[in-house]
Amino acid sequence: MGFDSVWPARFQKNWVRAVNLAHNYAMKLTRIMGFHAVTARLERRPDTVVELYANVDRDDARIARLQLAAEAAAIEISRVDSSRLRALAQSDEHQGVVALVEGATQGASFEDLLASTLRRASAGGAPPLFLLLDQIQDPHNFGACIRSADAFGADAVIAPKHGSAPLSAVAMKAASGATETTPVCEVVNLSQCIESLKAAGVWVLGAEMETEATLFNTRLDGALAWVLGNEGKGLRRLTRERCDALVAIPMQGAVESLNVSNAAAVCLFATQMARRKVSRS
Repeated sequence: MGFDSVWPARFQKNWVRAVNLAHNYAMKLTRIMGFHAVTARLERRPDTVVELYANVDRDDARIARLQLAAEAAAIEISRVDSSRLRALAQSDEHQGVVALVEGATQGASFEDLLASTLRRASAGGAPPLFLLLDQIQDPHNFGACIRSADAFGADAVIAPKHGSAPLSAVAMKAASGATETTPVCEVVNLSQCIESLKAAGVWVLGAEMETEATLFNTRLDGALAWVLGNEGKGLRRLTRERCDALVAIPMQGAVESLNVSNAAAVCLFATQMARRKVSRS
């Protein structure tokens, strides 16, 4: 007598679900939430998506695009209610979609990334451009910095392993899919990372509020790494001392500073503008 004849359908379904849940737990899946982040993963690395959930009450253009991406990847969307999505996401910021995936981001070591960017530059390509984050605490800011790095062509975002916001579902949502295209590297010691960059010929600039050097009078067209500090304290003393120079963003209005992700965007944009001017001359 076979499995189908002994077990009623509802027990078969529950048994299969239990086996799947146990398998997923063993794989230590990561949550991704938000339309941009989930759709980017489906389109770029569909093989890592294990389960996909969407709000049963949503039926709009975003859901339609998600459905197309899921169908292309041969992944079924489970339609669930808001309370189930909230439990899966462990947050109210899911936008009606949550995915369980294998691996948070595309892993890459700092050493490998530095070597590949140096090879590219020696072959006539763009010089290296990195964004270093010195203990950013807010996952929203962390994700937004990754988004800025992707928008303005940084080769990678580098952060210390300890004392920084994790690359959580909240951070990946704020990155809006940028974690699928911009590597995020964790290093044990940011100061040693800076020394390695300098030894490789990369000019390391720390973003500071009060310094004579500004984006207007600093050369930005070569191999470059920007270092931005903690939301409240800014750059740590050792980090500041390791930088080749400290550079300010000239502020024209009444506000004294920018959010760290906005500051990252300004610094990276200024770098790309400087490079474009050199290439045209």
